[in-house]
Amino acid sequence: MATTIQTPLPTDPESTMLLLAATDHNIPVLESLLKTTSANVYEPETRQTALHVAVASCTPEDSADELKAAEETLKLLLLNGAIWNDLDVSGETPACIADRLGLKSLYGILVEAGVRAELILGRLGGYLQLSDGEESEEEEIGDEEEAPELVQEADTVGTPQTELTQPELEPEEEIKVDVNSKDYLASKLTYHDDKLLDEDNNGVMMEWERGIMERSVNVLVKEEGKRILNIGFGMGIIDGLFQEKKPSHHVIVEAHPDVLKKMKEDGWDQKEGVEILEGRWQDVIPDLVNRNITFHAIYFDTFAESYDELRLFFTEYVIGLLAPLSEGGKFSFFHGLGADRRVSYDVYTRIVEIDMLEAGLETRWDIVPLKKDDEEEDGMEEGGKVWDGVKRRYWILPEYKLPIAEFLA
Repeated sequence: MATTIQTPLPTDPESTMLLLAATDHNIPVLESLLKTTSANVYEPETRQTALHVAVASCTPEDSADELKAAEETLKLLLLNGAIWNDLDVSGETPACIADRLGLKSLYGILVEAGVRAELILGRLGGYLQLSDGEESEEEEIGDEEEAPELVQEADTVGTPQTELTQPELEPEEEIKVDVNSKDYLASKLTYHDDKLLDEDNNGVMMEWERGIMERSVNVLVKEEGKRILNIGFGMGIIDGLFQEKKPSHHVIVEAHPDVLKKMKEDGWDQKEGVEILEGRWQDVIPDLVNRNITFHAIYFDTFAESYDELRLFFTEYVIGLLAPLSEGGKFSFFHGLGADRRVSYDVYTRIVEIDMLEAGLETRWDIVPLKKDDEEEDGMEEGGKVWDGVKRRYWILPEYKLPIAEFLA
């Protein structure tokens, strides 16, 4: 994972003046100082950069002219190399502050800056990781962020799996990188009533996601007798829901030996119309494509894979597996990318839209409200009962953006 090192704040007056000018949104002074001073100097105690202070000095009650000056300040700093997702000592990026303060226009500028930066990095050599909210499951993809760089697993599509960027930490603060696919497949999984955990207690899949799966199935499959493909079985939540739609052909791709064992114990290999393909999807999907079968609904939710793997799937294989628009073919995945930080989630949402479009797929988003943290029966807040026994909380957002992709008309 690439790491950007923040420029320490020198004692020279120009650096101090730059931070003050950013706070005051003084464009002329900034333009002059940026000719000789880095846009990434930061205040030592708070680690707030010029972007941080430019946002933090605003309020929603500011006049239109004041907010316009703040917007121009952000654009100028970004144009001069300011890191869009640097972290301060509170673990906030400039966009986090803008979101917390309700500064929508400033937040939007920073999200678009993140999209541009990550798309360029993705084209050059792979996406960074947005903040790692361990996307959760076998059916997901996730990420971490960079501030310089944050980290998240990109839960793969559904759970840990992404990489945006996060600031350099002291040795004792270093974050352990999420498990990779090879380590995950070699690990011992444990099934509980409400969750599936790996041997490090990372959440591979959890029962709280059932509502998301129910909405996904209802969006993807409107009638009985359809052909369905699902990548990643996990706890079998979505496959059980797909079965209620009485599919004519239901293909499930699963690689983990413990999950395959559980599937057979539960009789999935005996269900009418169900075909289990054992192995990594990268290994078995090419043969499936060669069989010239198309599916009305395709769902992707793997664990411990990066966004690059999801992108590979929908750019290289969905085109040969998805039924045409005239037959109602729809593709979706567990969108847990960057779900432990709103800005990361919003950046990945935009990146997915752009990459899908390049692959010939048009994406719309169905917004699924999730239970609030203060609802006792939910307990999804940090330390809430939902997360008992789970190493890390990989979801913090109040809503889920359900992707629905179809071929362009």
